[in-house]
Amino acid sequence: MTLDGYEHDKTARIVAVNWVALAEDEGKRLKALGVDEGAEVAVIHRGIFGTRDPLAVRIGRMTIALRRSHALAIEVEPV
Repeated sequence: MTLDGYEHDKTARIVAVNWVALAEDEGKRLKALGVDEGAEVAVIHRGIFGTRDPLAVRIGRMTIALRRSHALAIEVEPV
């Protein structure tokens, strides 16, 4: 399951990231923010318009905003 479709406010572990689907600079930024295999994440808010973009994602004690296209490249599993 991808992070985009994961349940609201439930913790998940990142099992894979499709780095090829992301631009190189975007991938570097996400890695710097801690988005990588093994990290625990939770979707805490979704946008309210059409595409429900962006997503607010908690990683550790940090909250970051992700585009839906980025969330689609992140495979997660329940913790």
